[in-house]
Amino acid sequence: MAEMISPDAISTILAKPSTDSSSELPELVVQVLDLKPTGSKFTFTASDGKMKVKAMFQSTLSSLITSGSVQNLGLIRILDYTLNDIPTKNEKYLFVTKFETVSPALDSEYKAEAKTKDSGLEMKPKQEMDGEVKSEVNGIVLKSKQEIVTKSAAQIVHEQHGNMAPSARMAMTRRIHPLVSLNPYQGIWTIKVRVTLKGNMRSYRNARGEGCVFNVELTDEDGTQIKATMFNEAAKKFYDKFQLGKVYYISKGTLKVANKQFKTVQNDYEMTLNEYSEVEEASSEATFIPETKFNFVPIDELGSYVNGRDLVDVVGVVREVSPTMSIRRKSDNETIPKRDITIADETKKTVVVSLWNDLATSVGQELLDMADKSPVVAIKSLKVGDFQGLSLSTLSKSVVVINPDLPEAKKLRSWYDSEGKETSLAFVGSGLSPSTKNGVQSMYSNRVLLSHITSDPLLGEDKPAYFNVKAYTSYIKPDQTMWYRACKTCTKKVTDAIGSGYWCEGCQKNDEECSLRYIMTVKVSDASGEAYFSVFNEQAEKIIGCSADELNELKSQDGESSYQLKLKEATWIPHIFRVSVTLQEYNNEKRQRITIRAVAPVDYATESSFLLEKILKMKISKIE
Repeated sequence: MAEMISPDAISTILAKPSTDSSSELPELVVQVLDLKPTGSKFTFTASDGKMKVKAMFQSTLSSLITSGSVQNLGLIRILDYTLNDIPTKNEKYLFVTKFETVSPALDSEYKAEAKTKDSGLEMKPKQEMDGEVKSEVNGIVLKSKQEIVTKSAAQIVHEQHGNMAPSARMAMTRRIHPLVSLNPYQGIWTIKVRVTLKGNMRSYRNARGEGCVFNVELTDEDGTQIKATMFNEAAKKFYDKFQLGKVYYISKGTLKVANKQFKTVQNDYEMTLNEYSEVEEASSEATFIPETKFNFVPIDELGSYVNGRDLVDVVGVVREVSPTMSIRRKSDNETIPKRDITIADETKKTVVVSLWNDLATSVGQELLDMADKSPVVAIKSLKVGDFQGLSLSTLSKSVVVINPDLPEAKKLRSWYDSEGKETSLAFVGSGLSPSTKNGVQSMYSNRVLLSHITSDPLLGEDKPAYFNVKAYTSYIKPDQTMWYRACKTCTKKVTDAIGSGYWCEGCQKNDEECSLRYIMTVKVSDASGEAYFSVFNEQAEKIIGCSADELNELKSQDGESSYQLKLKEATWIPHIFRVSVTLQEYNNEKRQRITIRAVAPVDYATESSFLLEKILKMKISKIE
């Protein structure tokens, strides 16, 4: 009997991504290599001796594989398949949906080096000296069925389990995937995670209707976190299921790239669970306490986070602990406990951290009891506010660890014991302007020169970068578009209405009058160079010294010369600018866009203190 490997099977499959019932499928006999279980499916490499392609059996075929019908190094005839692209790689993936077994395992991997016949591999009977008949496949011996010891995929998995440590065998049973390994293009996965934050059920209404939603933050034993969101039926199904602090097995969820604007955990992806997702509490198995991972921000660099969306982690030596205070919350008139602690780090700056609710009464009390020993605390997920210039506040998800076993904490303890306790420390909020309704923020931290921004073409690529710059407005081009006509109600752009007046698309109404709002570009210079900044209405008013309506009136009544003189008077005046830096694509080229977010006049007393402190640091570093 002759059986053949189709020598051009893989090239045929690659040329025809799927089967077509209207045409006859050519003979596709391939060898199965590297057969192994992956979740509920089995993956392998399909080979015709000349070419190979990564492949997977449909999950409904798994029983045939575990029974031994398919063996590693065996031959199968592919009857139905689809060929898929792997989005993250430039390669194809064969998905086998129907097949039949041609032969059990060959002695070794077939290589198409010998002669072929009828576009296949001829198998000849060969008489051995002992009278035993075997089949030979161009030099590769195929044993008769009586000699073959069938080793099924289930046996292979069992042997793999036996060689593993007990904890690894348990993970293999469910094939637990670490969160760091998940991506949107992955197939079936199961994760084992603890619920470290559970949100409230919220109602929403949009153009598609009404619904409900809630989310949880999940942490695995490596400390990796991910946010999982559930809508409508899934939200109702799992809201009571998920309990804060408990451990669960979760599968059949979907992942997508996280929205950086609303990202609350350090993960590139976020998870969505639907009503078909599986959530099982890990009550009968050993649970775990996730390792808390920190990404510390030095105290003197906190200024760039003021009133931003990003949360910060800090480590510091506790200098002061206040008694517990009772604060009445405006939203619901409820009284909640609060306690302030003051911490310091090697930047020789201090900052006040407000502990709220349970953290104020539990950890806060513990810190008060040991305040004379100046403990080190590591705090995760703090909100940076502008109270007294700059302050930190805990949230429901914040974690406080006293005297943590971390390299940063040990280094800080060594510094404080040797010199820090005798060093004069300054409050990080000193000289920082608290936020106003116009968004003026800390201007004396995270200060850079213009060259620091312009010399880095990739700055702001992943997310906006914020800096403070002391510079001069060196030129305002008079013939640029300086303003736009805006609705007096919503400030959105208006157009000429039919007949008379102005039409506002936002308010859906006509108005007889409109206002002018600045939107322009200015050239800014300092000692290191120059750059063009985009500036909007409130900031432009501070730079020019009048509103856009007033400047337009000056231009129309007093003429072009008075208008240009007003712009010239606004140049070469020093300001402190808070700017954001982003990358924008224009004509397939990425360019930096620097936007002024706040403008403040130079406070020369504070500026002098800032410069003296920099000089002192330069002297110290030179001595060292």
